[in-house]
Amino acid sequence: MRWLKRTSWAVGLLLSLLVIAAAIYANRSLPQTDGELAIKGLRASVQVQRDASDVTHIQASDPRDAWMAMGYVHAQERGWQMEFNRRVMRGTLSEALGPATLDTDRLMRSLGIHEAARAQLAGLTDEARQALQAYSDGVNAFYAQGKQALSPEFQILGINPRDDAAGGRYWEPVDSVAWSIMMALDLGGNWGNEIARLTALQVLDTPQLWELFPPYPGEPPAASADLARLYRELGVYRPQPLATSGAQPGVTTFATRIGQDLREWTRELGNIEGKGSNNWVVAGTRSVSGQPLLANDPHLGLSAPAIWYFARLQAPDANGLKGMDVMGATLPGTPFVVLGRTREVAWGFTNTGPDVQDLYLEQVNPSNPAQYRVPAEQGSAWANFETRVETIRVKGQADVQHTVRRTRHGPVISDVPGRTQALIDTGRYALALRWTALDADNLNVQATLASNRAGSVADLLEAYRDFHAPMQNVLAADRSGRIAFKAVGKIPLRQPGNDIRGVAPAPGWEARYDWAGWLPYELTPQDDGSKGWIATANQRIHGPDYPHFLTQDWAAPYRQERIETLLAQTPKHDLASFQAMHADQQSAATLRLLPFLQKTASTHPLAAAAQATLKGFDGGMRADGAAPLIYTAWIDEFTRGVIGGRLGQERFEAIYGKRLFRNAVEDLLERDDAGWCGAGGCAAASGAALNRALDRLSAMQGQDVSAWRWGTAHPAISIHRPFSNVGALATLFEVRTPTGGDPFTLNVGQYHLDKADAPFANRHAASLRAVYDLADLDKSVFIYQTGQSGNVFSGRYRDMSDDWAAVQYRPLQMHPERWVSSLKLVP
Repeated sequence: MRWLKRTSWAVGLLLSLLVIAAAIYANRSLPQTDGELAIKGLRASVQVQRDASDVTHIQASDPRDAWMAMGYVHAQERGWQMEFNRRVMRGTLSEALGPATLDTDRLMRSLGIHEAARAQLAGLTDEARQALQAYSDGVNAFYAQGKQALSPEFQILGINPRDDAAGGRYWEPVDSVAWSIMMALDLGGNWGNEIARLTALQVLDTPQLWELFPPYPGEPPAASADLARLYRELGVYRPQPLATSGAQPGVTTFATRIGQDLREWTRELGNIEGKGSNNWVVAGTRSVSGQPLLANDPHLGLSAPAIWYFARLQAPDANGLKGMDVMGATLPGTPFVVLGRTREVAWGFTNTGPDVQDLYLEQVNPSNPAQYRVPAEQGSAWANFETRVETIRVKGQADVQHTVRRTRHGPVISDVPGRTQALIDTGRYALALRWTALDADNLNVQATLASNRAGSVADLLEAYRDFHAPMQNVLAADRSGRIAFKAVGKIPLRQPGNDIRGVAPAPGWEARYDWAGWLPYELTPQDDGSKGWIATANQRIHGPDYPHFLTQDWAAPYRQERIETLLAQTPKHDLASFQAMHADQQSAATLRLLPFLQKTASTHPLAAAAQATLKGFDGGMRADGAAPLIYTAWIDEFTRGVIGGRLGQERFEAIYGKRLFRNAVEDLLERDDAGWCGAGGCAAASGAALNRALDRLSAMQGQDVSAWRWGTAHPAISIHRPFSNVGALATLFEVRTPTGGDPFTLNVGQYHLDKADAPFANRHAASLRAVYDLADLDKSVFIYQTGQSGNVFSGRYRDMSDDWAAVQYRPLQMHPERWVSSLKLVP
């Protein structure tokens, strides 16, 4: 018995010591935010203060020191986020995570993100390169200093960046340029649309393709070619299906879960329908204050920590560098404010979504597979693939050699294991990507630097003349009262004989499908706000008489039309009316199809209760309601049954989830299309879908329909990479909160229906909300969905979450009432 007591005492002591050690480590992993820190490389002292909104204010006597301090602070606060992103864009995940991430590394090496970034870095002005070098010096100074313990992710995965940082090799200027390219990749969608169309055309004819992918309302399909016939005649498809790589059934190791997550993530990069955002601005004639008000909520995949970090950078002209005073959302990995305001002008983005990614079928020489077919007018029928061999280091096993091929159009993406490789006959064809963001003359970094010094709308729009990709709808307002919209970015011109126009892969050996130049900046869509307001929400941004082709893949205009309605309803707007718009959960898309659900007959035991719930439903996708959940489950099951039944399960699952086919479903229900719905017509298909939906929902939330809640099935999940894939750690590292909304509401809540664990969860939403008041810019406000800190042990890791869900804000002030912390960085 004494032995047992002694043992219990020893175990208790050991546990206590472990708890104390963990607490000491957690405290040491938090950044120093008060006092003084010596940073090698600074020219003079820099003040770093955090206000009550937890916005970081950096005040320096030299722009170079301000950028260096920004790098230091980003490394302090978001070290793991930057490490993970650095490995993604460099294609070195497998070095840390093992073979499960090889496919992602192969894709990044094949795209040549880092190679393109090196070429772009060389083309920047000396000042832009100085800014990136100063930022890199700040990141490396943080790690070389070694005073702060590395965050838990580094410890758990055994990664230590400090040796590389001491030699200035950890973060380099090219990494910041590469991250700008990665943002363009995240916001680009046409590549995925082309693959989806190519996939569907295995079983559809061309008219049916346009029923499945209908063009924008009132427009004909952009392509006039008979695509189904073309691909059949060329023999594009692989004769026998090729299994895509992935984890083996039943294998659920940490590494395989990470690999699966990243494979899904790379599919999302070019494969999310309706990637969106909202922004709107009213002129002083439409505001209570008599000066413009501007709102923005860019929609991105939700992550923990958030993609943004709010900061102010202030420095005067010094040492040959122009100063700045700018405040707003920065991207960890780059030294500039991307969205925000200076003392005189404010701006916001939405994604334009133009077609700047074209896929080309490159015919392989049957006599020499090292060659591909080119236009005959180039002097020879065949040209050699450009090749390079990439060595990918893999944790726990031998290095892997990956051969990257490139054609005159760009990198070959069909050499990467996955759905593209499984789709086409790679013995006969390679699939190459032409993409504006990879061009050496991409000057995004330069444009963003110039935007941080804008003193007027005119200055801002001139700064974005150099912006390249992803094309953005910029709304701007300044203290003089001017408001404006301009689509900024580089748009390819296509030749008159191009009958595919980038909507699907084109024969690479036919010169008529090559790009023919660029749309001049002066000719991209713009608006001076003559009607008193401007609003964009990824809809078609030009009228039917606009002479230049941008894309056929605009988002449905539901959100933009709702914004216009709400702007018109209020004669004079203020923060409260803009806040109500940010919170709006009315779905016109739901109201369009709701009558079909309400008249659906079903013999399911819960059908009567479900229809009673739907009877008074007004289309408000509120978290506390059952009707939004019933509607969403029904339309999901209808789509799976009708479109999935036509395409076949494997083909359907390859392209569904990130893509909803909602426009197609609307059209076929409204014309009661038996060709899609089956011999029983769409009423029978609707009834079967409702039966399946009620079975699913009762299994999820019980038999009491009145207790069902949309918010329970639709939590906003800010995922952590990689620990969302580890059961016990996911609870700690993820940030979750119930939300309303759907993909078509202003307060957006986009779900990915291919996620079996939580198909209705809100995964793509407002990554930030901001309202800028040009009458007094210190009355501007912001919020985003996690918190400023990227360290899970910090109280600032998730402290914005509840306010974000409730559509509340924090002040965004250059002159806050008080400071929460004050740190001096000294040479």
